[in-house]
Amino acid sequence: MAVSAQLLMEELQIFGLECEEAVIEKLVELCILYGQNEEGMASELIAFCTSTHKDCLTLETLNSFEHEFLSKRLSKSRHDTSKDKGHRHAGARDIVSIQELIEVEEEEETLLNSYTTPSKGSQKRTVTTPKTPLTKRNASARSPHQLLSPSSFSPSATPPQKYSLRSNRGEVVTSFGSAQGVSWSGRGGTSHLSLKVLGHPEPLTGSYKSMFQKLPDVREVLTCKIEELGNELKEHYKIEAFAPILVPAQEPVTLLGQIGCDSNGKLNHKSVILEGDLEHSSGAQIPVDLSELKEYSLFPGQVVVMEGINTTGRKFVATRLYEGVLLPFHQPDEEDGDSEQFMVLVACGPYTTSDSITFDPLLDLITIINHDRPDVCILNCLLTSSFEDVFKQCLRTIIEGTRSSGSHLIFVPSLRDVHHEPVYPQPPFSCSDLLREDKKRVQLVSEPCTLSINGVIFGLTSTDLLFHMGAEEISSSSGTSDRFSRILKHILTQRSYYPLYPPQEDVSIDYENFYLYAQLPVTPDVFIAPSELRYFVKDILGCVCVNPGRLTKGQVGGTFGRLYLRRQTAGGEGRRSPCASAQVVRI
Repeated sequence: MAVSAQLLMEELQIFGLECEEAVIEKLVELCILYGQNEEGMASELIAFCTSTHKDCLTLETLNSFEHEFLSKRLSKSRHDTSKDKGHRHAGARDIVSIQELIEVEEEEETLLNSYTTPSKGSQKRTVTTPKTPLTKRNASARSPHQLLSPSSFSPSATPPQKYSLRSNRGEVVTSFGSAQGVSWSGRGGTSHLSLKVLGHPEPLTGSYKSMFQKLPDVREVLTCKIEELGNELKEHYKIEAFAPILVPAQEPVTLLGQIGCDSNGKLNHKSVILEGDLEHSSGAQIPVDLSELKEYSLFPGQVVVMEGINTTGRKFVATRLYEGVLLPFHQPDEEDGDSEQFMVLVACGPYTTSDSITFDPLLDLITIINHDRPDVCILNCLLTSSFEDVFKQCLRTIIEGTRSSGSHLIFVPSLRDVHHEPVYPQPPFSCSDLLREDKKRVQLVSEPCTLSINGVIFGLTSTDLLFHMGAEEISSSSGTSDRFSRILKHILTQRSYYPLYPPQEDVSIDYENFYLYAQLPVTPDVFIAPSELRYFVKDILGCVCVNPGRLTKGQVGGTFGRLYLRRQTAGGEGRRSPCASAQVVRI
């Protein structure tokens, strides 16, 4: 292919670019190498210089142009052309084109796989490296054709076999408090309850624009969180001032920052990264040696105050980790309703087994609601195959099926609901066709949500915090504290419904709304933390934390929770937990 250096120079001069002879010679070589004519090469080069703010042409600029643009985009277009020809001449391929085809196919499958719902099995991702490439067997296992096959939704409409044969229905698997004198039946519609959402003055009630946020805006939210928690700890522990992270000091100093990951995206027990501080060196990082700490529990995104030695300014040896501080509990007032005691039922989806679409577990739950008539039912919605029409049918079934009980229904959305917006925090469901008689007892809230029920504060979420944070937390403890207790304590003291940063890969967070709607306004009396992990009821720093489990587990029945609460009257002396008793029961 003949390329004219003179014509190439004239094309560049049209745009006011002057260059040396060596640069023109290099451009001629690139034209021949990548099959471009003078006009096309000049246009691509001008576009590259404009986007990268290059004012003059040098050999270094051309090297960047070749590496960042030509070798990627133009070689890909050549590959697409050869791919089209390959359909007509399948035998005319060399080893390079075959390898390129394999790589393109793997990229397409990876992209499609990112849009599918993760399976209920192991969440571990396959690590692909040059030494361990993605095999055809792994690629086929992640194929969207398999994930979107009819069997992935429901193989039949027949009743679930294993579910219908269960023999342990109604069994209490764990309990909290004393069940003596508790009848586990509410008053349904006869009770006069006060329900109101706490937090931001304007609760999240509808959709918002998402999927675009600038990194400086994310950093601003994280910095505000560090400053707010830092001020609280500074005042609580009477700390005079926080030292800059990177300034050497011969005396022990106190640092404020956020725990960060190493280059592998994981924490390790030898050292972690401390990012940023309150007043100095914003965005700075320093490794932290944990060997001198006897007890610690850390996770990425945790705001911490550490005391230790920083003699070089390049490594901080921590000798003390300050514990987090709780927000105050809500104080009862006269507007909190007149019902002194009430019953709450909590259930989390899926509401159908994996081998059927008959929703037998949901119908059994409705039967329990009609029999026990709980004052409030909190339903975390995780419906398999829950497209819009299926969801509305399920919602209508629950509302109409429990109308006779009079129970108040509270619906919390889930990031796994197919028909709803998968952004965190998540707006409430929309249901415009509710009857007038149902509007008084049906409340659609956001995910997450802080709700006051007769003055008893509930922290509600459907995101599996225990699973997400448990995979990232590291700890060293001489005591008997379990991982669930440590994680729940972190959530309460970090004052956030999702303190993990960066978030788990399935969680898409809009940080502007996260700052407004995903913070704890007060320490809740009851915190509902549904998880795939084992059910429990625990008292964590005065807050009763409940994992009611899932209503179904694969092909078998699961569990739900019920709580018996006594509202503390206004003006009472001292705080007493309003949760008198709680149980997790098999469906």
